[in-house]
Amino acid sequence: MKILQFPLTKITIGFILGIILFRFITLYSSFVFLGLTIGIVFLFFLHLKSQNSKIIKQLFGIITLLLSVLIGISTAIINKETSIQNHYINQKHDFESQHNLKIILVEKIKNSSKNFRYIARIKDIDSEKSSGKIIFNLSKNDKENLFSIGAILKVKGKLYKNKPTYNPNQFDYGKYLENQEIYAQVYSNFNQAEVIGNEVSVVSFFSNFRDKIIANLKRSSISEAELNVLVALILGQQQDISADILKDYQYAGAVHILSVSGLHVGIIMLFITFLLKPIPNSKKGLISKLIVIIASLFTFAILAGLSPSVVRSVTMFSFVAIGIHLRRTVNIYHTLMVSMLLILLFKPSFIYDVGFQLSYLALFFIIWFQPILSNIWQPNNKTITYFWEILTVSFAAQIGAMPLSIYYFHQFPGLFFLTNLIVLPMLGFIMAVGVIAIVIATFSTVPFHIAKALEFLISLFNKIIHSIASFEDFVIRNISFSMEMLCCSYFVIFLCILWIKKPSFKKLGVTLLSVIVFQTVYIFEKYATQSKQEFLVFNIKGNTIFTLRKGQNVTVYSNDSILANLENNQNVQSYLVGNFCQVKQKELLNNFLYFKGNKILVIDSLGLIPFNLKPDILILTQSPKVNLDRVLTKLNPKEVVFDGSNYKSYLKKWEATCKKHKIPFHNTNEKGFYNY
Repeated sequence: MKILQFPLTKITIGFILGIILFRFITLYSSFVFLGLTIGIVFLFFLHLKSQNSKIIKQLFGIITLLLSVLIGISTAIINKETSIQNHYINQKHDFESQHNLKIILVEKIKNSSKNFRYIARIKDIDSEKSSGKIIFNLSKNDKENLFSIGAILKVKGKLYKNKPTYNPNQFDYGKYLENQEIYAQVYSNFNQAEVIGNEVSVVSFFSNFRDKIIANLKRSSISEAELNVLVALILGQQQDISADILKDYQYAGAVHILSVSGLHVGIIMLFITFLLKPIPNSKKGLISKLIVIIASLFTFAILAGLSPSVVRSVTMFSFVAIGIHLRRTVNIYHTLMVSMLLILLFKPSFIYDVGFQLSYLALFFIIWFQPILSNIWQPNNKTITYFWEILTVSFAAQIGAMPLSIYYFHQFPGLFFLTNLIVLPMLGFIMAVGVIAIVIATFSTVPFHIAKALEFLISLFNKIIHSIASFEDFVIRNISFSMEMLCCSYFVIFLCILWIKKPSFKKLGVTLLSVIVFQTVYIFEKYATQSKQEFLVFNIKGNTIFTLRKGQNVTVYSNDSILANLENNQNVQSYLVGNFCQVKQKELLNNFLYFKGNKILVIDSLGLIPFNLKPDILILTQSPKVNLDRVLTKLNPKEVVFDGSNYKSYLKKWEATCKKHKIPFHNTNEKGFYNY
């Protein structure tokens, strides 16, 4: 692969490796910066030596790679907000109790059913100077959103640290927030929040400017559902899209259209370039055009919320624009590496963002693999060529993103190629009309005929997506896919493409060997599943779920309503997918269970206690009104489990009773699911 021969590629790989290593190893910052200094000095002396020496060249390359790793680690250290002494995590505050906070709203995020939600930056806690980002949850209370980005609020509320996942194999939302340097959430209401000022910044200015545009669009004659899709397509704001529409886009394999990315930025750039055509191509004219294009692209990025995909796209197209206007050949691989390196230098946490990973992988495969696919067939008809190009681009992008997408989302839309073939030509037209509507909306409401035309196009767009998504049999869901399988699948894909590019017997042999390795990993995963047995008590608020697993077969114990809708129960499905299992039986909750020779007694709301039974494990569910002191004296279990269906007021008393009897206990509300 030519790209691996570029020095910049090796530096970028080393830099990314450094960012990832920072997460797994603990290094003193002084040690890292000392190593960085010594490495730079050593590299400088090597540079002065004879460049014809092969050993010196190899040593120079090794030191450069090590330095790029250290730069990655040092960048992660510098950007780690918890290293600041006055960060709220480092201060001795009583979490989960009322505090007086001064915060600045920096970003609006998707609302929950009960709260308006923002990312906010703390200024002080109880008049003590503090720093760090939080999620600010503001109770709706049937009121409209009153606060703008940049507002400085005086708030009374509770701070809650991020909590780990309480059920097996679930998406770790707490870890996701920590990757964004958010370590806590605050819950408050309008009566406890007061605006005391406004912070003027570029981000707050453009955010409020975007809100003004959206407000003008709302006053136009565009219906709500279509307006929400338009705002997502042009301004990258997906917060208000309904769950049903989002589901349609996911099942049709078109959810990437709702995230502003290279496709959208490319259309914006072409539109701006078209508008700037009257400016002559003199030296001053070219520089003026370049400044306007780059300024417009970054303005658009800020308006779209600076998501990882839009930042990546705008950075890349800015380099493309520079190359074009300086009349120099643009190496797309160099552009890809430089854009990634620059973004991660300023925001290393983006490396853990799913959108960032998927967008770069998809783009890399479009650059590398699409020309190979395109050369398979070269039709003479321009229309056919156009659709063939769309098909090959879609296929190349999907091949690149597919393993990672399956790993994160455990599903695959089988009709993605049909979706892209139909909707991509429409998208360009919608974007063109949409940009005109956005420009008009910056000053006033959109004229009726433009608004209605746009509404019709988006409505048609949504109907096409819905029609494709309705073929649910083509959506492969609940795919079990481990990290080991992910790595092996990319290994297979890369070797297959290298063999297709330049076929040889040796490459074919290595490719087939990689397939055998992938199969071996899969067989090992299945064998590990077959040999495992476990009993789980899930942590479900207000409900009870037990699972008894023998190999890949799982018996689920719960009430009628949960068992009837088990296919849509994310808690159980996440467990099944993560462990290569399937539901063999569904059983109503039983007061007596046996597992590995151990007796399990379940006491529910009826409070029936067979004192003649001496259980190994005692499980309390549905807040039974029992004298636990007497129960433990009579039954003397080896361990007691309280699940999430119990009242919190009962749990404290039960914990004290277990401590008194010196019997181990497991509270799923604090420790998460119980596993035996």
